This record gives sequence, C-alpha cells and structure tokens, in this order.
Amino acid sequence: MNGFLAVLKPPGITSAAVVGKVKHALPKGTRVGHAGTLDPAAAGVLPVMIGRATRLFDYTTDKTKVYIAELVPGIETDTQDTTGTVLRRGLTFSQAELERVLPSFIGTVAQIPPMYSALKRNGQRLYELARKGESLALEARNVQIDGIRVLYSEGDHVFLEIRCGRGTYMRTLCHDIGRALGSCACMGMLIRTQAGPFAIDDCIPVEHLDAGTIEKALLPMDLPVRSFPQVDVTGQISERHLRAGMPVACGESFPENEPVRLYWQGQFCGMARRKENKLTFDCMLLE
Repeated sequence: MNGFLAVLKPPGITSAAVVGKVKHALPKGTRVGHAGTLDPAAAGVLPVMIGRATRLFDYTTDKTKVYIAELVPGIETDTQDTTGTVLRRGLTFSQAELERVLPSFIGTVAQIPPMYSALKRNGQRLYELARKGESLALEARNVQIDGIRVLYSEGDHVFLEIRCGRGTYMRTLCHDIGRALGSCACMGMLIRTQAGPFAIDDCIPVEHLDAGTIEKALLPMDLPVRSFPQVDVTGQISERHLRAGMPVACGESFPENEPVRLYWQGQFCGMARRKENKLTFDCMLLE
C-alpha cells in the first residue's frame, strides 16, 4: 500500500500517536510517517505518508498551510498558549487596533521559536529543556506568512485565519501580535484546515482508521507534488533501465537542478532533476 492519507487529528494526542494508529491498522512492516507536525493540543489536517510515499517527505513539507487560531488577548504564558503558566496580564484591544497591526505580520517575518517546541538543541528537544526550567537564547528564523484575516472578534474572543509556509509557529504569531499592540496575547484553540492539497473536508477521523477505510481513502503519491513539471519518458528508456535508476536523456527545456515528476506509461516513477542534458532520479518510487 503506497500513497497519502489525510487524517483529522483531534486535540489531546500527538502527531506521532496518529502515525502509530495508522501503523497498527496496516500490515506489519508498512512504513508510515507524517508530513508536518501538529502540537498535541491542536486539531486538524495531518497528512500521513504510507509505504513508498514516505520517500516524498522533502517535497511535501514546504506546501502552504491554513490555520484557524484563537487569539486570547491580555494574557502571556510561558508556552505562548493557554496550556502554560500565566506570566503577565495586559489590556485587551479592539478589532480596529488589531487590524492595524496585522499587515506588519504578512510577508517574510522573523520569528523566535518558542522554548516549548520540538526543535532540537544539542540533541535534546527544546520542550524537554523548558520543562527542566532551562531557557536558551534562540535566534530568530524567517518564516513566510501569506495572509491573515479576522474571522470573528467580540470582546475576548478573536479568531484569525492564517495562510503560511513551513515552520511558522501560530503560538508565537499570537504572542508577537499581542506585543505589537503594546499588550500581550497567547493562543487558545488551533485548527489546521489545509496542508498543501489536503483539506479538512477530505480527512478521515482517527476513530475510523482501519485497513479497509485507509485503502479506500488512500490518495495517489503524486498528489502533493503536482505543482512540479511533469515529464513522460515513455519510449525514451525501457522499464528495466528505469527501475535500475538509469538517467534519462533530455533537452534543456527544464531548469538545471530543478525537480520534475517522472512518468512512464502513465505510472508515477519519482522525482528527478536535470543535470547537464540528463534527468537523474532524486527520489525513486518504483519497486
């Protein structure tokens, strides 16, 4: 079994636990992974890779993601969300004030990752160090935020829709918005409604993860990479040579070293890059 699965992760379990449930439902030895971690308290779309689709991890994680985040005004915590210890309280703010600062968070934005995150420092997860009371000076990282809009704002209840790229921390965004308003804020509820081509309406709930349902809901391996150019090499190379990973002759119609999708007789064979005048496999998906 090879392909992608869109799973609806509920709050209260880890992304790794969802992968474990998929593994448990499939034959022993099936490779399973996820493409984009959701915090345990968050819910929403979790793309799961099954079988040879796990080889496409590097091509799936940079896709645009869409979140609905609850912004809780007037509270700052050590985890930057409502699960943490309150560090200080501040004034609430109006929707008009909020709308004025949001444009400054669109585009390439510098974010300092939260200590309560799965990033590693010297082989240890930051959240493990944070639980021991340790705090490190972390460098800001550039993230891409393509859009933010207010879905609902009434008193202390504010919901934002955020469209962003890889590595963007919603907790940190809420925290930074509060600071930009001269007050403080943290994140409450978080739902990921889209991850690349995987939408929340297409997701399977965790409680429905059995072998039969997974097989019926399995999505093709090329789904998350269809934005890359497609090359059909039927007639240019034999199937035997292709399965051996042999380079394929090509012209200069493709940019040097840029990924393309390779197909042979309609079958998705993997990802390749042009090096000089040959397409060389970067990710082979044939058995």
